[in-house]
Amino acid sequence: MTFSGHICDIPGIRVGHSHDQRALTGCTVIFPDDGFTAGVDVRGSAPGTREIELLYPTRLVQNIDGILLTGGSAFGLDAASGVVQYLEEMNIGYDTGIARVPILPAAVIYDLNTGDPSVRPDKVMGYNAAVSASSNDKRMGAIGAGIGATVGKFAGIEYSMRGGIGSCSYHLGGDAIIAVLVVLNALGNIINPGTGETIAGAYNNQTETFFDPIDFMTANHLDHYASFTNTTLGVVATNVRLGREEATKVAQMANDGIARAISPSHTPFDGDIVFAVSTNTVAMDNNSLLSLGTVAAELVAWSIVEAVNH
Repeated sequence: MTFSGHICDIPGIRVGHSHDQRALTGCTVIFPDDGFTAGVDVRGSAPGTREIELLYPTRLVQNIDGILLTGGSAFGLDAASGVVQYLEEMNIGYDTGIARVPILPAAVIYDLNTGDPSVRPDKVMGYNAAVSASSNDKRMGAIGAGIGATVGKFAGIEYSMRGGIGSCSYHLGGDAIIAVLVVLNALGNIINPGTGETIAGAYNNQTETFFDPIDFMTANHLDHYASFTNTTLGVVATNVRLGREEATKVAQMANDGIARAISPSHTPFDGDIVFAVSTNTVAMDNNSLLSLGTVAAELVAWSIVEAVNH
């Protein structure tokens, strides 16, 4: 089974990108028209995040106002300030009685090794991404948060290939839709989940073959610099109604898709994170949670493929 489409196929979802073409860094925002229920699953050991703790089921705030995915490593979290400024101007946020406080979880990739490391996503870039958000922006590849992304760095950055943004969607029946957007910036090679073939990653130009990660890592010490330059981020979105606990379970199941398409995955040097969000416009039946999580994992895997295909 293969998938096509985009996360913007879900009614009420908008995506915006902003990036610096020369410095090869950028950010991407995903907005709902009327708030998301959200959950998260952090599987990698080197995450960089903002407002992640409030997504867990026992926390107070039930809805979020968007998600920011950004380059620039921890520096790139500054872009969240620009997105928050935009949301405040739109009078969007959690009503505290005194002010509306925008709730914007964010996660980063490390792309300082691909362009100009002194340039990172900042408040201006975040604001520009927010202003540009549209339900018609279905671009993929080297844009937004994915413009400086790379894959296959376990053999050294000189053997790596471009990563980027990938997305796809699936109609579950009736009006129910599920979709995924990923920012692919992995340590490992990229595997076609349908054939098992390596399609991108650490490539040896002399032999015109991909390095095998198991053979390479058991025979060589991983380069210290390359080992900290990774992370794959995913957002699973659906219009099927989900509570916080259910969204968390979908995120957990969906994270398996990273392991199906990246070898190795969830390493000590990747900050792999999957969010799951719902616009809550379609009723869920008793089997929907199982279906959503199962399909979500496949969509994550194929979105990773789409990222390198574009």
